[in-house]
Amino acid sequence: MIRFFASHTTAANVLMFAIIILGISALPKLQRDTFPYVPPTEVEVRVIYPGATPDEVEDVICLRVEDALDSITGLVEISCDARENIAITIAEMREGEDIEEFYNDVKSAVEAIKRFPDKVEKPTVVKLERVASVASIAITGDMSPRELKAYAEGVKERLKRDPLIAQVRIKGFSEQDMFIEISAGALEQHGISISDVRNVVERQSLDIPAGVMETTGGDLIVRFNEQRKTPNELGELIVVSGSLGGQIKLGDIADIYTDFDAPEDKIIFNGDRAALLEISKTTDQDSLRVMAAIEENLLREKQIAPHGVNFEISSDVTGSIRERLRILVVNGLQGLGLVFLTMWLFFSFRFSFWVTMGLPVSFLGTIYAMNFLGYSLNMMTLVGLLVAIGILMDDAIVISENIAAHLAKGKKALDAAIDGTRHVLPGVVSSFLTTVMIIGPLAFLSGKMGMVLKFLPAVLLITLIVSLVEAFLILPSHLAHAMTKADVGKRSRFQIGFENRFEMVRERIFMPLVVRVTKAPGRSIGIMLFVMLFSIAAFPAGILKFQAFPTLESDVIEARVLLPQGTPLSRTEEVVAHVNTALKQLDEEFSALQDDDKRMIINTTISFNTNIDAYESGAHVATISADLLPAEARQGTIDDMLARWRELTGDLPDVIALKFTDKERGVAGKAIDLRIQGDDLARLKMVSQELQNFLMSLEGVDDVSDDLRLGKRELRVRLKSTAGVFGVTAQAVANELRAAIYGNTSVEIISGPETYDVIVRLAEGDRSNIEDLQYLKLRGPDNTLIPLSSVAIIEEDRGYARIHRVNGERTVTIQASVDTKIANSQEIMGMLYKQILPPLAEKYSGVHFVSEGQDKETAKTGASLLSNLLIGIIGIYLILVFQFKSYLQPVAVMLAIPMGIIGVVWGHVLMGLDLTMPSMVGFATLAGIVVNNNILLVTFIKSGMKNGMTAVEAGRQAARDRYRPIMLTSLTTLAGLLPLLTETSTQAQLMIPLVASLAFGLLTATIASLLLVPSFFAIINKAD
Repeated sequence: MIRFFASHTTAANVLMFAIIILGISALPKLQRDTFPYVPPTEVEVRVIYPGATPDEVEDVICLRVEDALDSITGLVEISCDARENIAITIAEMREGEDIEEFYNDVKSAVEAIKRFPDKVEKPTVVKLERVASVASIAITGDMSPRELKAYAEGVKERLKRDPLIAQVRIKGFSEQDMFIEISAGALEQHGISISDVRNVVERQSLDIPAGVMETTGGDLIVRFNEQRKTPNELGELIVVSGSLGGQIKLGDIADIYTDFDAPEDKIIFNGDRAALLEISKTTDQDSLRVMAAIEENLLREKQIAPHGVNFEISSDVTGSIRERLRILVVNGLQGLGLVFLTMWLFFSFRFSFWVTMGLPVSFLGTIYAMNFLGYSLNMMTLVGLLVAIGILMDDAIVISENIAAHLAKGKKALDAAIDGTRHVLPGVVSSFLTTVMIIGPLAFLSGKMGMVLKFLPAVLLITLIVSLVEAFLILPSHLAHAMTKADVGKRSRFQIGFENRFEMVRERIFMPLVVRVTKAPGRSIGIMLFVMLFSIAAFPAGILKFQAFPTLESDVIEARVLLPQGTPLSRTEEVVAHVNTALKQLDEEFSALQDDDKRMIINTTISFNTNIDAYESGAHVATISADLLPAEARQGTIDDMLARWRELTGDLPDVIALKFTDKERGVAGKAIDLRIQGDDLARLKMVSQELQNFLMSLEGVDDVSDDLRLGKRELRVRLKSTAGVFGVTAQAVANELRAAIYGNTSVEIISGPETYDVIVRLAEGDRSNIEDLQYLKLRGPDNTLIPLSSVAIIEEDRGYARIHRVNGERTVTIQASVDTKIANSQEIMGMLYKQILPPLAEKYSGVHFVSEGQDKETAKTGASLLSNLLIGIIGIYLILVFQFKSYLQPVAVMLAIPMGIIGVVWGHVLMGLDLTMPSMVGFATLAGIVVNNNILLVTFIKSGMKNGMTAVEAGRQAARDRYRPIMLTSLTTLAGLLPLLTETSTQAQLMIPLVASLAFGLLTATIASLLLVPSFFAIINKAD
């Protein structure tokens, strides 16, 4: 086949153009996204229990749901959040199971529960898929909140007519209800209770189908329609009818109006009340195309909008995607150019051109394969493509260099192309297989980080396969053609001068060094091993630190506010105003540092009833977000901004937690996320407090908090022993209390896009203190009204705002952020496990600890990485044993892997980088690359020994002969990686540790291999 394609230029060109055309046709179809799509592994069960406390929700719902789900196949963890009015259960599936089957099992188990109380609403079961948000549109204007929401509904409907805009969600408003509020005085005046009014509304506001009546003229649908849909219509309901014909209408005694059921659910955008349209895409949509559709629709909306209505785009994620695509194109072209220049130093222009052309051809073939497999262009796949620039040239260079060597022996161009390719075929295929043995298993990494990182080796593997096809079937034909068309011996003076100096380095520096190390091979290998062990010691010495993922500069900073439950909205607004004032001062200070008088803060969004760290909702939580200038265009770091914002805000005594952070991204988890588990919540709180005190004493640890907090004050009502005298039952008291305070009815009104629940309850002034409850009237069996205080005792208590259960155990979670410039989360967690947690476990019996932070995810993905790397190394060894027919000689090839560690460690130290999981993936990838040069080096040594040379002579001669191709492959790899290594864009910070592992590891492994392999064979020779 090599001869066919090498001699049949048309066939080689057809194959090349086929790959190019397939790639170009697939390129527009590739989706562009932030991160790869990760299939869901969690199912959420929500059960609403109106008016219930977290204690009640835990007893009535969590325990029963946990029991029902306990036997589900594939269940790895079940957690239940018991909050006021609701239970949220998350069932996590084991990796590798089928999500559809798991979802159906969970749904069936929940639907089979028959023991929920009557007031519990029907559970909802959904798969938790990642919401791929594209952007948000903030709508502001001079109108009431209800008018603003109605206008936003219209905009939403018009946006959804565009087929590219699939999902639009309106934020900033709660559901609207129709409230009927009656004063206690009016109830007493007319001798009625709140339950009486509720019954009137439920009995008289009806819309019920009565069936179909068959007549001679046709069938008629009959229905009773007396449903009241407006406040005026409800006001006409008759509540009391006198014996003399007098009537009391509902409107005479009640205040009837529509309003939002949670006034605290609101968004302030740049100082104005706003409706926020959050637009997200489906898994098969392209983010940039969706964004283009948003901008086009927004232009139309601005043209038809009433005067004073403003639209602003915020939270646009496509800016980072565009920046990553820019990095791919710019660094790809730069890398391609540098690779070509490196090749040109050694070969003619035409020769170098065809070797370098393998890169774009391989890229386009990979793009077609990615589209076929359903991959998108995202952070991980882009990194894979960019890294491929540096490592794809190895096979092509080995082949081309060997073809040039055969040509130099006087062969014809075609014969040189065929013979040169065939000569290195076994070694190149072997090199490819060893690379596959390492990179292939990496595509099966586990853990949340592994689910994202595995796309990088997968794309790299695809690119290597395509490049191998190009190198064997297309490249020889082009080189044969190039060598007949051009005088390969004709070189420029610069090239000749470079070649002479290159040879001089080999003869005067490299070869004397090879001779020296082969004279004392044991000492040489010992020195190298010592350097490797010394490099590894950089970890315990603290010279090189580890963190799960590189710290990226975000474009959004946030302050997340948490006050005690029950705090009125007015107090939360005061705290938010104080924090926002500090933010304005921060903007003034940092805007003065920007170029061209730009403002650092572009938009400010205040979201009440929102705090993702609190796991609570209500008037006591809020989040202040600031959209910043893009990181590439601003002066000042996120860490400096957050520290200054925290300083300007100062201490707020009644605030439970105030966290200043950027908008977290990625899947590494929180720096510190520790679960404390046991049965006694009070004991768990004491343990939590001790741990928090310790963490707060550490420099660099901020925003320490736990999730067990006191809830609202509770008034607990229970019957007196004398209640039976009045004929009052517990059920009657509970129903009346619920009607007076919560007030929900079974009546639901649908009006356009809105659905209103009808709420009948006491007027606000009659349900504001404990005395109001004491005078609440209950209807006795004899139709008389009895004060609640006569039959019940009211006691004040206070429970917890939220009870979290994991795998059947009550759980308190401590979280904290870590300033990576000052502290290291891995070291802190190590200190906790060794010094702090064991004494606490002894002091508080029945309490145990589980980490859920970066250390857990790192351990899970790291263990998967190491096991897969070990499988790959064993695979490499077996392949080499088969090829070399020796159990010892493959060790000479694999010496390059530990030698790469030296460059990985000191490369990170030199560049001021922490070792990260991408760094580890880079090292694992490096292990599959660095052995390639050694394979051919060992092959040449064995060939020399067959020709009668001693092992030492064969080693020296092989090092001399392979010096040029090995250095050439390494130099082209480094040239391809250099643009990425020096990239300053914040979007490239995730890939720089990976590239550093490859570049510096390859550098040390290459130099060490050229010296160690001959030394190793010298030792073998002595042993024999």
